[in-house]
Amino acid sequence: METINTQIWHEEAEPGNPFAARVARCRGYDVYGEMLGQARWSDMLFLLFAGQRPSAAQAELLESLAVALANPGPRDASVHAAMCGGIGGSPSAACLTAALAVGAGLNGGSREIFLAMENWRRCACDLTRWASRLAESPSTAASIWPVAEHAAGFDPHAVETGLPVRQTLAALAACSPGERLPWLDRQRPALERLAGHPLALSGVAAAAMADLDLTPEQGEMLYLLLRLPGAAAHALEQKQISHRNFPFFSLELAENAGGEKS
Repeated sequence: METINTQIWHEEAEPGNPFAARVARCRGYDVYGEMLGQARWSDMLFLLFAGQRPSAAQAELLESLAVALANPGPRDASVHAAMCGGIGGSPSAACLTAALAVGAGLNGGSREIFLAMENWRRCACDLTRWASRLAESPSTAASIWPVAEHAAGFDPHAVETGLPVRQTLAALAACSPGERLPWLDRQRPALERLAGHPLALSGVAAAAMADLDLTPEQGEMLYLLLRLPGAAAHALEQKQISHRNFPFFSLELAENAGGEKS
């Protein structure tokens, strides 16, 4: 008798061992009998999140987005958090948890993706709607999140659009099966004037996930996932070096009461 109910996954138990699956199906597809050796990582991701196989264009867009987001780099706060865990000798799970916690916020984090995708849901490719939306005061409705201090998907610290942002937007717009990324590529200068800030990579990612027909909740979760490889790699690198070689600042130990360095 089946006791596990989910539309995502179905298992048939091994004979004589109810704790192991003999057959595992994702959305109806036999993972180990049909998909393994045929499907790509992006196919599996899309199947899990969207509930269906991606088209060739959707798979290409997701693959390219995954490459762009795989390593935010040590300047990113989430990667920095994982590196701090690594240099301090924290377990691997703690390093990734730190990256997830720091990378979940409103400034380049996954919550910004959620808000940016909400903007796409409301405004689509209508510049008039975007002008009205970006002119609105931030919502003060009861929430666990603080009020956003800048328009979601734009960089409050930049003076011009970064080269990686422009390169990513151009590459994703060229392969997108949707209309948002190409429209964003064309209207970027106008949107930046309306927002008062240059476009950020989070804004490109939000448009890409909207073009993949994901919901804001799905985009928020997927963004967290796709950025973990870089955090993991940087944390592992830091585990192998001395704290004195931490790349952000020098950790000099203070003199003790006897005038000696410990």
